Amino acid sequence: MLGYLIRRVLYGLLTIFAVSVLSFTIIQLPPGDYVTSYIASLEAQGDEVSAEEAAALRAYFGLGEPAYIQYGKWMWQIMQGNWGMSFQYRVPVTEIIGQRLLLTIVLALGSLIFIWVVAIPIGIYSAVRQYSVLDYIATMFGFTGLAIPDFLFALVLMYLAWDWFNFSIGGLFSPEYLSAPWSLGRVFDLLQHLIIPIVVLGTSGTASLIRITRANLLDELRKPYVVTARAKGMNEWQLIFKYPVRLAFNPIISITAYILPFLVSGSVIVSVVLNLPTVGPVLLRSLLSQDMFLAGAIILMIGVMTVIGTLLSDILLGIVDPRVRLR
Repeated sequence: MLGYLIRRVLYGLLTIFAVSVLSFTIIQLPPGDYVTSYIASLEAQGDEVSAEEAAALRAYFGLGEPAYIQYGKWMWQIMQGNWGMSFQYRVPVTEIIGQRLLLTIVLALGSLIFIWVVAIPIGIYSAVRQYSVLDYIATMFGFTGLAIPDFLFALVLMYLAWDWFNFSIGGLFSPEYLSAPWSLGRVFDLLQHLIIPIVVLGTSGTASLIRITRANLLDELRKPYVVTARAKGMNEWQLIFKYPVRLAFNPIISITAYILPFLVSGSVIVSVVLNLPTVGPVLLRSLLSQDMFLAGAIILMIGVMTVIGTLLSDILLGIVDPRVRLR
């Protein structure tokens, strides 16, 4: 087990290195750089920037060097614990991410718990009571949840919350709690504002997990060991939870490793629509402005979360299913 973990950590570090190279390369692919985007925004406001001023800006931001040298400097700074300076915000990258990372993690974990709590019981019941009314309802919910875009669902819920309950759900805090210190009132206000984003972000994942749980459990329920246990008179629900459900959890655990980073990176449009102070909108703005240190740091963070999630899922698989041997 220890040797397996060491190998996986080494493979994970290589994967993170490859992700960092790929992400930095992708950021550099569009023509121009941050100064080009900055000059374009100034010219849109009626200001003119000369070639000498543009060259001075590139020298100031260190953009006059080849991309591989910029990447090397960036990685050297990261290994020293310095993630660089954001061109757009003119502050350290860690300061920008740190302000939003906690709220992003809380929102992602809340969405993940919502997906598990809703999807797994419905998927189990839908498989055990195949072709029942609830099974058809769950199937309809699954296809609907996968078909409706998250941002459209968010807009509908925003309208209903305002029209029916006179409650604005934009952002994660009410105006009086935006800059207030943490207290029970601020935590309660955050929990109120988390309900709609969690439901919006968790709907597609819930719909998908219902279908996966149902399909895997149906496959297990048709196997000979289930038929034998029933023939011996074993209680139906005891049989279902003791064997088929445990084995049907394998794909669920594997998929969960990718849900968490997806909730962080894939919630960009929803975060913009709901005005959420999370990492997603910052990533979008940094990519549009070619703020390579900020964008690269966020993409690298998502890559690290994916590697860690995959490692944890493999360990959980070995615990849940004794047939999996970590060697």
